[in-house]
Amino acid sequence: MVFIHDTAQSLRAAAYLVNTLPAQGGRDRLETPDDFEDYLAVNPYTGAIRRDARELAEVRDVRPRLHRLWEVDRDAAVPLVNGMLRDGGALPQLVIHDGYDWHIHGTADDEPLATRIMVEVALAFVDVIRADEYDRVRICAADDCANVYIDFSRNRSKRYCDEGNCGNRMNVNAYRRRKAERESA
Repeated sequence: MVFIHDTAQSLRAAAYLVNTLPAQGGRDRLETPDDFEDYLAVNPYTGAIRRDARELAEVRDVRPRLHRLWEVDRDAAVPLVNGMLRDGGALPQLVIHDGYDWHIHGTADDEPLATRIMVEVALAFVDVIRADEYDRVRICAADDCANVYIDFSRNRSKRYCDEGNCGNRMNVNAYRRRKAERESA
């Protein structure tokens, strides 16, 4: 395992949330209350969740800030992470609940959900930076995809996101190109 459970979970939730941003002319996948419920079903959070329009807007507003973490290198991520921790009033504490072993909560459970998400992501990226594993923070290599992901593979070989079947699509495209080149030769 590359990262401990709560770090990996926060990283996956962050990538999922960033990937709801409209990309390459696509639709925003976090516009409606149903979209928000879908996000929360896949990425559960403890603490207060209002599920109202204001909370949805706050969560939507944090996405570009999280996306920046995929646009920079390790050293440039440090001030971004520190800013998130500072702005979120991070006060990390060890907690145990709901069948999870001891893990860190970065803020109080009654803080706004967007603040808790931002701080949890920042704490997860603290682990990524400290472990010198920032090369696992990736953007999909498919030519028609801008999704972000974390490469959890042992050998750091993952090149494509899990959405949209990018890996298979790119492999088929490469096969067809090779086949066309052989036939034209």
